[in-house]
Amino acid sequence: MSQDLRRGGLPGGPDTAGTQPGAEPRPSGTPRIVGIVWGLLVLNTLGSAGAKTIVPLPRSLIQMVTMGALVTAFALALAINLRLRIRASAYVFLLTLLLVTSVISSAHLESGFGALFRCFRLALFVGTLWLLSRWWDGGLTFVRHHIRMYFAVLGSVAAGLVVSPGAALPDLYGGRLVGALWPLTPPQIGQYAAVIIGLTVLLVLGRRTDRTSAVVVIVPSLVLLALTHTRTATLGLLLGLVLAIGSLILTSAAARRFFTWAVLCATVAAVGFASVLQAWFLRGQSKENFSSLTGRAKVWDALLAAPRSTGEKLFGVGLGDKSFGGLPIDNSWLAVYNEQGLIGVTFVAAIIIVLGGVALLRPPSLQRACAIFLISYCAIASYTEAGLGDASPYLLHLALAASLLAAPAEATPLALPDVPRRHVPRWTPRSEVT
Repeated sequence: MSQDLRRGGLPGGPDTAGTQPGAEPRPSGTPRIVGIVWGLLVLNTLGSAGAKTIVPLPRSLIQMVTMGALVTAFALALAINLRLRIRASAYVFLLTLLLVTSVISSAHLESGFGALFRCFRLALFVGTLWLLSRWWDGGLTFVRHHIRMYFAVLGSVAAGLVVSPGAALPDLYGGRLVGALWPLTPPQIGQYAAVIIGLTVLLVLGRRTDRTSAVVVIVPSLVLLALTHTRTATLGLLLGLVLAIGSLILTSAAARRFFTWAVLCATVAAVGFASVLQAWFLRGQSKENFSSLTGRAKVWDALLAAPRSTGEKLFGVGLGDKSFGGLPIDNSWLAVYNEQGLIGVTFVAAIIIVLGGVALLRPPSLQRACAIFLISYCAIASYTEAGLGDASPYLLHLALAASLLAAPAEATPLALPDVPRRHVPRWTPRSEVT
C-alpha cells in the first residue's frame, strides 16, 4: 500500500475542490486502536465454512478464532469509549431493531440453541458498531481501514494460490479460486476483491491516493476476481461504479474522463472479446442451469411453498445457517424471511432505503460516491447472496456507508475559566493598566 493509504494522506488537486463541498474532517482524532477493532470485525465476518485448506483447520478452531475476534473487538471498543459516547445512527438503530426481532424469533428454539448463540454474536456486532459510531464523522478513515484489511485477506488467498495452485483451484468448485490457507469460497473472495477495487478507484478519482498505490491494489484484486468467476461480484462492481461515478460527473472532471474511457473500453471489449466474455460468464453451464441461477430458484420456490404459521411468517424460525432443506438459500431477502420473518424483511428494506435516501440527499462528494457504491453493491448482491440479516461482510459494508454519510461532528469549544474582569476607570493612564 502507498503512503497515502497507510497514513491517510490527502493530496490536493484541482478535482479535490470539485468533489468536496468542504474540508474533510481530520482523521487524527480517531485512535489507531479503532483500526484494530475494525480489522477484528472483518476477521469475525470471514466465516468458518469454505474450501479445504492446505493444512486442515478444524471448524471448532476457526469458530474460536472468529468469535474471539468479535469479543476482543467489543472489549477494545468499550475500553476506548468507557463513557459510552455514541452518535445517533439510523442504520445501527435499525440493526438493533433487527436484533430484537432475531431474539424473539430464536427464543422458540426451532433452530436449536445455535440460534441464541447467533443472536449473542449479532448483539456483540451491533454493540461494537454503536461504540465505534463515536468516530463516524463522514471522513475516509474507515474506508482506508476497510481496504487495508480486505487487501490483507486477499493477500492470504494469493499466497495460497502460489503455495498450492491445486488446492486454490480445486475441481470441486469447477476450477474457481478458493482460499487455500483460510477457508474462503469463490463468492467471498469475489466480494472482497470487488469492494476494494471499487473503493480504490473512487479514491483515485477523488485524489485521495496516488496511482501507484491504486495499481498495487486494483491489479492483483482484478486477477483474483477473474479467477473466482463470480458473476454477482463482477456485476455489483460494474453497476456500483457506474452509479457512484455518475454521482460525481457534474462536479469532477476526473470522473467525467474516467467514465468516458470506461465506456469506450467496455464497448471495444464487448465487440472484440464477446465470445471470451460469454464463456467466462457462463462458466461452462448450460442455459437451463444458468436460467435457474445454478439451482437457486428451486430452493427459493420450495422455501416459499413451505407451510408456515402466522408467527413464523411474522418473526421467522430464528437465526440459522441460511439454508433450507439442507441447501443454501443464497438470497438475503428470502433468508431473512425464513429466519426473521416479514418484520425482519421490513427492517432490512428500511436499512437500504434509509441509507440510499440519505446518500441521494447529500451534496456531491467523494464520501457520497463511496457510500452509493457500497449501498448499490450490497443491494445487487442481496439477490444471489445471503447476509443482510446477520453479522456479515455486507452489514460491515453498509456500516462503512453509514459512517461516510454521517455529518461531521461539531468542534467542541475550549472551556476557559471564568476570570473576573477588573474595572479600569477611563481616566487611568495606559501605562498603569496591566
